[in-house]
Amino acid sequence: MNLYGKEKNIMNEIEFLHTPVLLQEVLQGLKINTNGTYVDATVGGAGHTIEIAKKLKNGKIFAFDRDPDAVLVAKKKLENYNAEVYNLNFREIKKVLDKVKVDGVLMDLGVSSFQLDNEKRGFSYLKEGPLDMRMSKSGKTAKSLIATATEKELIYILKNYGEEGFCKKIAKKIIERRKEKPIETTLELSKIINSVFPSKFKRDKNPSKKSFQAIRIAINDEINSLKEGISSVFSLLKPGARLLIISFHSLEDRIVKEFYKEKSSSCICPKDLPVCVCKKIKEARIITKKPIVPSKTEIEKNKRAASAKLRILEKI
Repeated sequence: MNLYGKEKNIMNEIEFLHTPVLLQEVLQGLKINTNGTYVDATVGGAGHTIEIAKKLKNGKIFAFDRDPDAVLVAKKKLENYNAEVYNLNFREIKKVLDKVKVDGVLMDLGVSSFQLDNEKRGFSYLKEGPLDMRMSKSGKTAKSLIATATEKELIYILKNYGEEGFCKKIAKKIIERRKEKPIETTLELSKIINSVFPSKFKRDKNPSKKSFQAIRIAINDEINSLKEGISSVFSLLKPGARLLIISFHSLEDRIVKEFYKEKSSSCICPKDLPVCVCKKIKEARIITKKPIVPSKTEIEKNKRAASAKLRILEKI
Protein backbone atom coordinates (compact mmCIF):
# COMPACT_ATOMS: atom_id res chain seq x y z
CA MET A 1 0.00 0.00 0.00
CA ASN A 2 1.39 3.43 -0.87
CA LEU A 3 1.70 6.15 1.76
CA TYR A 4 -1.28 8.08 0.45
CA GLY A 5 -3.51 5.01 0.66
CA LYS A 6 -2.34 4.29 4.20
CA GLU A 7 -2.92 7.92 5.20
CA LYS A 8 -6.41 7.86 3.69
CA ASN A 9 -7.29 4.76 5.70
CA ILE A 10 -6.14 6.40 8.91
CA MET A 11 -8.21 9.51 8.21
CA ASN A 12 -11.26 7.36 7.42
CA GLU A 13 -10.81 5.13 10.46
CA ILE A 14 -10.77 8.03 12.93
CA GLU A 15 -10.24 11.71 12.39
CA PHE A 16 -6.90 12.66 13.93
CA LEU A 17 -8.01 15.42 16.24
CA HIS A 18 -6.02 16.86 19.09
CA THR A 19 -7.34 20.14 20.46
CA PRO A 20 -4.20 22.25 21.01
CA VAL A 21 -3.87 23.06 24.70
CA LEU A 22 -2.95 26.62 25.75
CA LEU A 23 -2.76 27.62 22.08
CA GLN A 24 -2.74 31.41 22.48
CA GLU A 25 -0.30 31.19 25.38
CA VAL A 26 2.03 29.08 23.23
CA LEU A 27 1.87 31.49 20.28
CA GLN A 28 2.58 34.45 22.56
CA GLY A 29 5.28 32.61 24.47
CA LEU A 30 7.23 31.70 21.33
CA LYS A 31 7.51 35.39 20.29
CA ILE A 32 7.34 34.22 16.69
CA ASN A 33 9.65 35.79 14.14
CA THR A 34 7.93 35.48 10.76
CA ASN A 35 11.28 34.63 9.16
CA GLY A 36 12.40 32.31 11.93
CA THR A 37 12.93 28.58 12.24
CA TYR A 38 10.80 26.63 14.70
CA VAL A 39 10.40 23.09 15.99
CA ASP A 40 7.32 21.24 17.17
CA ALA A 41 8.92 18.23 18.80
CA THR A 42 5.58 16.45 19.35
CA VAL A 43 3.40 17.21 16.33
CA GLY A 44 0.47 14.95 17.30
CA GLY A 45 -2.63 16.22 15.47
CA ALA A 46 -0.64 19.27 14.26
CA GLY A 47 -2.95 21.69 16.10
CA HIS A 48 -0.15 23.85 17.47
CA THR A 49 2.04 23.27 14.41
CA ILE A 50 -0.41 24.67 11.89
CA GLU A 51 -1.05 27.81 13.93
CA ILE A 52 2.69 28.44 14.25
CA ALA A 53 3.16 27.79 10.52
CA LYS A 54 0.41 30.31 9.67
CA LYS A 55 2.45 33.07 11.31
CA LEU A 56 5.57 32.36 9.25
CA LYS A 57 6.32 34.21 6.00
CA ASN A 58 9.80 33.14 4.99
CA GLY A 59 10.27 31.05 8.10
CA LYS A 60 10.08 27.28 8.48
CA ILE A 61 8.85 24.73 10.99
CA PHE A 62 10.24 21.25 11.60
CA ALA A 63 7.83 18.78 13.20
CA PHE A 64 8.54 15.43 14.85
CA ASP A 65 6.55 12.56 16.30
CA ARG A 66 7.30 8.97 17.20
CA ASP A 67 3.77 7.91 16.16
CA PRO A 68 3.76 6.98 12.44
CA ASP A 69 0.01 7.65 12.19
CA ALA A 70 0.51 11.19 13.51
CA VAL A 71 3.30 11.79 11.01
CA LEU A 72 1.25 10.63 8.01
CA VAL A 73 -1.66 12.87 8.92
CA ALA A 74 0.54 15.85 9.88
CA LYS A 75 2.28 15.70 6.50
CA LYS A 76 -1.09 15.98 4.80
CA LYS A 77 -2.25 18.85 7.02
CA LEU A 78 1.00 20.78 6.59
CA GLU A 79 1.52 20.22 2.87
CA ASN A 80 0.69 23.84 2.04
CA TYR A 81 3.11 25.28 4.58
CA ASN A 82 6.89 25.53 4.73
CA ALA A 83 7.16 22.52 7.00
CA GLU A 84 9.03 19.24 7.24
CA VAL A 85 7.65 16.32 9.28
CA TYR A 86 9.73 13.42 10.59
CA ASN A 87 8.84 10.12 12.23
CA LEU A 88 11.32 10.43 15.08
CA ASN A 89 11.24 10.61 18.86
CA PHE A 90 12.42 14.03 20.03
CA ARG A 91 15.40 12.36 21.70
CA GLU A 92 16.63 11.72 18.11
CA ILE A 93 15.98 15.23 16.85
CA LYS A 94 19.67 16.00 16.17
CA LYS A 95 19.70 13.33 13.47
CA VAL A 96 17.88 15.95 11.38
CA LEU A 97 18.81 19.26 12.99
CA ASP A 98 22.37 18.75 14.16
CA LYS A 99 23.65 21.82 12.32
CA VAL A 100 20.48 23.92 12.52
CA LYS A 101 19.87 26.66 15.08
CA VAL A 102 16.26 27.55 15.80
CA ASP A 103 14.20 30.44 17.16
CA GLY A 104 11.88 28.37 19.29
CA VAL A 105 10.85 24.86 20.29
CA LEU A 106 7.54 23.50 21.54
CA MET A 107 7.21 20.18 23.35
CA ASP A 108 3.62 19.16 24.14
CA LEU A 109 4.04 16.03 26.24
CA GLY A 110 0.38 15.04 26.30
CA VAL A 111 -1.01 11.87 24.76
CA SER A 112 -3.03 12.85 21.68
CA SER A 113 -6.80 12.48 21.56
CA PHE A 114 -6.35 10.15 18.58
CA GLN A 115 -4.28 7.77 20.67
CA LEU A 116 -6.70 7.91 23.60
CA ASP A 117 -9.90 7.66 21.56
CA ASN A 118 -8.77 4.91 19.20
CA GLU A 119 -9.40 1.74 21.21
CA LYS A 120 -7.13 -0.23 18.87
CA ARG A 121 -4.11 1.64 20.28
CA GLY A 122 -4.83 0.35 23.80
CA PHE A 123 -4.23 3.57 25.76
CA SER A 124 -7.69 3.97 27.27
CA TYR A 125 -8.93 2.31 30.44
CA LEU A 126 -12.49 3.25 29.44
CA LYS A 127 -12.65 1.39 26.10
CA GLU A 128 -12.11 -2.25 25.21
CA GLY A 129 -8.96 -2.77 23.17
CA PRO A 130 -5.73 -4.74 23.00
CA LEU A 131 -3.16 -4.01 25.70
CA ASP A 132 -0.78 -2.10 23.46
CA MET A 133 0.06 1.52 24.48
CA ARG A 134 3.02 1.83 22.08
CA MET A 135 3.34 5.39 20.78
CA SER A 136 5.67 4.28 17.99
CA LYS A 137 3.60 1.17 17.19
CA SER A 138 6.80 -0.88 17.55
CA GLY A 139 8.61 -2.65 20.37
CA LYS A 140 7.31 -4.22 23.55
CA THR A 141 3.58 -3.95 24.24
CA ALA A 142 1.78 -3.37 27.53
CA LYS A 143 0.45 -6.93 27.24
CA SER A 144 4.01 -8.25 27.15
CA LEU A 145 5.05 -6.13 30.13
CA ILE A 146 2.05 -7.26 32.20
CA ALA A 147 2.76 -10.88 31.27
CA THR A 148 6.47 -10.92 32.12
CA ALA A 149 7.26 -8.27 34.76
CA THR A 150 7.99 -9.50 38.26
CA GLU A 151 5.91 -8.29 41.18
CA LYS A 152 8.82 -6.11 42.29
CA GLU A 153 9.11 -4.57 38.81
CA LEU A 154 5.39 -3.87 38.67
CA ILE A 155 5.50 -2.17 42.06
CA TYR A 156 8.40 0.01 40.90
CA ILE A 157 6.57 1.05 37.70
CA LEU A 158 3.27 1.81 39.43
CA LYS A 159 4.90 3.69 42.30
CA ASN A 160 7.49 5.70 40.37
CA TYR A 161 5.65 6.40 37.11
CA GLY A 162 2.09 6.58 38.40
CA GLU A 163 2.61 7.66 42.02
CA GLU A 164 0.04 4.97 42.84
CA GLY A 165 -0.53 4.43 46.56
CA PHE A 166 -2.07 1.00 46.00
CA CYS A 167 0.89 -0.19 43.90
CA LYS A 168 1.67 -3.27 46.03
CA LYS A 169 -1.91 -4.53 46.04
CA ILE A 170 -2.31 -3.92 42.32
CA ALA A 171 0.95 -5.71 41.46
CA LYS A 172 -0.02 -8.68 43.62
CA LYS A 173 -3.47 -8.90 42.01
CA ILE A 174 -1.99 -8.77 38.49
CA ILE A 175 0.40 -11.62 39.33
CA GLU A 176 -2.46 -13.69 40.76
CA ARG A 177 -4.76 -13.16 37.77
CA ARG A 178 -2.15 -13.83 35.09
CA LYS A 179 -1.51 -17.26 36.63
CA GLU A 180 -5.12 -18.12 35.76
CA LYS A 181 -5.03 -16.73 32.18
CA PRO A 182 -3.20 -14.09 30.13
CA ILE A 183 -4.36 -10.49 30.63
CA GLU A 184 -5.01 -9.29 27.10
CA THR A 185 -7.35 -6.28 26.98
CA THR A 186 -7.56 -2.79 28.46
CA LEU A 187 -10.87 -3.33 30.23
CA GLU A 188 -9.66 -6.64 31.61
CA LEU A 189 -6.66 -4.92 33.19
CA SER A 190 -8.79 -2.00 34.38
CA LYS A 191 -11.20 -4.38 36.09
CA ILE A 192 -8.32 -6.09 37.89
CA ILE A 193 -6.91 -2.75 39.04
CA ASN A 194 -10.31 -1.46 40.17
CA SER A 195 -10.95 -4.59 42.24
CA VAL A 196 -8.17 -3.53 44.61
CA PHE A 197 -9.76 -0.20 45.56
CA PRO A 198 -12.39 0.39 48.26
CA SER A 199 -15.72 1.61 46.85
CA LYS A 200 -15.16 5.22 48.00
CA PHE A 201 -12.31 5.55 45.47
CA LYS A 202 -14.61 4.60 42.58
CA ARG A 203 -17.40 7.12 43.13
CA ASP A 204 -16.07 10.08 41.18
CA LYS A 205 -13.50 8.58 38.80
CA ASN A 206 -11.97 5.38 37.48
CA PRO A 207 -8.99 4.55 39.73
CA SER A 208 -7.14 2.86 36.84
CA LYS A 209 -5.85 6.20 35.57
CA LYS A 210 -2.55 6.27 37.48
CA SER A 211 -1.72 2.65 36.70
CA PHE A 212 -2.40 3.05 32.97
CA GLN A 213 -0.25 6.18 32.97
CA ALA A 214 2.57 4.31 34.68
CA ILE A 215 2.47 1.36 32.28
CA ARG A 216 2.35 3.71 29.27
CA ILE A 217 5.38 5.63 30.56
CA ALA A 218 7.32 2.40 31.09
CA ILE A 219 6.43 0.95 27.68
CA ASN A 220 7.47 4.10 25.83
CA ASP A 221 10.51 4.90 28.00
CA GLU A 222 9.06 8.38 28.39
CA ILE A 223 11.22 9.54 31.28
CA ASN A 224 14.54 8.83 29.59
CA SER A 225 13.17 10.21 26.33
CA LEU A 226 12.22 13.46 28.05
CA LYS A 227 15.55 13.84 29.85
CA GLU A 228 17.52 13.22 26.65
CA GLY A 229 15.11 15.12 24.42
CA ILE A 230 14.93 18.29 26.51
CA SER A 231 18.71 18.54 26.59
CA SER A 232 18.94 17.90 22.86
CA VAL A 233 16.40 20.55 21.84
CA PHE A 234 17.91 23.13 24.18
CA SER A 235 21.22 22.79 22.34
CA LEU A 236 19.47 23.82 19.11
CA LEU A 237 18.30 27.18 20.43
CA LYS A 238 19.78 30.46 19.27
CA PRO A 239 20.49 33.13 21.89
CA GLY A 240 17.11 34.70 22.73
CA ALA A 241 15.20 31.65 21.48
CA ARG A 242 12.63 29.99 23.71
CA LEU A 243 11.83 26.46 24.82
CA LEU A 244 8.17 25.87 25.70
CA ILE A 245 7.13 22.63 27.38
CA ILE A 246 3.60 21.56 28.24
CA SER A 247 3.46 18.75 30.81
CA PHE A 248 0.44 16.85 32.08
CA HIS A 249 1.56 15.11 35.27
CA SER A 250 3.84 15.89 38.18
CA LEU A 251 6.61 13.51 37.13
CA GLU A 252 7.09 15.26 33.78
CA ASP A 253 6.69 18.71 35.29
CA ARG A 254 9.33 17.98 37.93
CA ILE A 255 11.87 17.02 35.27
CA VAL A 256 11.11 20.15 33.25
CA LYS A 257 11.28 22.38 36.33
CA GLU A 258 14.63 20.93 37.43
CA PHE A 259 16.11 21.29 33.93
CA TYR A 260 15.01 24.93 33.71
CA LYS A 261 16.44 25.62 37.17
CA GLU A 262 19.78 24.04 36.27
CA LYS A 263 20.07 25.99 32.99
CA SER A 264 19.15 29.28 34.66
CA SER A 265 21.60 28.87 37.57
CA SER A 266 25.10 30.30 37.64
CA CYS A 267 26.28 28.01 40.42
CA ILE A 268 25.33 24.42 41.31
CA CYS A 269 27.83 23.90 44.12
CA PRO A 270 26.63 22.42 47.44
CA LYS A 271 25.35 25.19 49.71
CA ASP A 272 27.90 24.40 52.41
CA LEU A 273 30.85 25.37 50.17
CA PRO A 274 32.17 28.88 51.04
CA VAL A 275 33.09 29.69 47.42
CA CYS A 276 31.95 28.52 43.99
CA VAL A 277 34.13 25.83 42.44
CA CYS A 278 31.79 24.55 39.71
CA LYS A 279 32.50 27.50 37.39
CA LYS A 280 29.08 27.02 35.83
CA ILE A 281 27.83 29.70 33.48
CA LYS A 282 24.18 30.72 33.42
CA GLU A 283 22.74 29.59 30.09
CA ALA A 284 19.11 30.72 30.21
CA ARG A 285 16.47 32.63 32.10
CA ILE A 286 13.10 31.35 33.24
CA ILE A 287 10.22 33.36 31.73
CA THR A 288 7.47 31.68 33.76
CA LYS A 289 8.21 31.83 37.49
CA LYS A 290 5.02 29.82 37.92
CA PRO A 291 3.61 27.55 35.20
CA ILE A 292 0.87 28.87 32.93
CA VAL A 293 -2.31 26.80 33.30
CA PRO A 294 -5.52 26.69 31.22
CA SER A 295 -8.39 29.05 32.00
CA LYS A 296 -11.70 27.74 33.33
CA THR A 297 -13.21 28.44 29.92
CA GLU A 298 -10.61 26.29 28.15
CA ILE A 299 -11.07 23.44 30.62
CA GLU A 300 -14.84 23.56 30.12
CA LYS A 301 -14.30 23.19 26.37
CA ASN A 302 -11.53 20.59 26.69
CA LYS A 303 -11.45 18.61 29.93
CA ARG A 304 -8.17 16.96 28.94
CA ALA A 305 -6.49 20.35 29.33
CA ALA A 306 -7.16 20.45 33.07
CA SER A 307 -3.78 19.14 34.20
CA ALA A 308 -1.68 21.02 31.63
CA LYS A 309 1.23 23.21 32.76
CA LEU A 310 3.26 25.39 30.41
CA ARG A 311 6.78 26.45 31.36
CA ILE A 312 8.94 28.79 29.24
CA LEU A 313 12.73 29.08 29.18
CA GLU A 314 14.74 31.60 27.14
CA LYS A 315 18.33 30.91 26.12
CA ILE A 316 20.83 33.66 26.89
